[in-house]
Amino acid sequence: MNPSIEHPVPPPPAPPEDYEAPVAAMHFRAIREDQPGERLAALYARSKPGYERWFLREGDAARPSWLACERALRHWLPELWPTFERVLAAVGDGDRTARFLSLYQPTPFLAGCSQAAWARESVALVRNYDYSPRLADGVLLYTHWNSTPVIAMSDCLWGVLDGMNGHGLAVSMAFGGRRAVGDGFGITLILRYVLEFCRDVPDALAMLTRVPVHMAYNVALVDRGGQHATVYLGPDRPPLVSQERVSTNHQGSIEMPDHARTWETVRRDEYLRFCVDAPYQNADALTGHFLVPPLYRNGHVRGWGTLYTAAYHPHAGTMALHWPQAGSWWQGFGAFVEGEREVAFGGRVS
Repeated sequence: MNPSIEHPVPPPPAPPEDYEAPVAAMHFRAIREDQPGERLAALYARSKPGYERWFLREGDAARPSWLACERALRHWLPELWPTFERVLAAVGDGDRTARFLSLYQPTPFLAGCSQAAWARESVALVRNYDYSPRLADGVLLYTHWNSTPVIAMSDCLWGVLDGMNGHGLAVSMAFGGRRAVGDGFGITLILRYVLEFCRDVPDALAMLTRVPVHMAYNVALVDRGGQHATVYLGPDRPPLVSQERVSTNHQGSIEMPDHARTWETVRRDEYLRFCVDAPYQNADALTGHFLVPPLYRNGHVRGWGTLYTAAYHPHAGTMALHWPQAGSWWQGFGAFVEGEREVAFGGRVS
């Protein structure tokens, strides 16, 4: 069955008359690596210079020692430790590589993002990833490293920006709009942990509320049974579990007004709530809303914008990356096809 027929997405509106030619592009890859091996090593070799620049941005001494990273991983993420060892064996077990891939107290970074959990006639998780095309991996990675397969957009080689596992649990993250930085892990490694070892939303909540995170993030969850939650995480206060179906880049009050104003976090939140609550809405129409402003951020001319819209469908075991400029790229556990896509982004600034 053609998944693009099973889950059609409404076409976006025609571009306005002042639309400019594309000014930025990004290369996306879909790669299958059932166990850490040569393909993961090749990905790391290609991205290693950029990873090291980010890792060393505040100086080597600002990042934890390998001993501290190992102790934290073994204590907080014990089930993931054997997988971490296999990843290191595949890419090269150097001190700096091991410290970087532990994602323990990583270099702080900010992003945008909008996300919504849908559970009506069908179940879906839809999100926009707003970031710099120069700094993103652009890799959709299929793995089967532990008891269940995982399809996820990767970050820092094996971290997860958004993804779904074979049990039908889907997750995504967004920056929480707070400056607090503390002793904890990068959220993308925590989401890898969730997808590798959790079956449903209650499992994921137990894990998310236990493992320390180094910055503020909003995590969206939905599972095949229609259970959903949004978890507001931070290094300086207890996790807050909510039944909210949408989140953008704040946790209640606005604590970073400049960031909130630039990324229109309140406007996106209000618009997304309207979309989710509309009685005539369905999952496909909701996905279409992510492809146009205000959810879609077309500031690529300034170096930051929406890089992709991801929609996960737990019942069907399928997902897709969508772009207003380049259509849709469908994948699934039953039919994952490796390949590449070059996506050119529009240049009009909102």
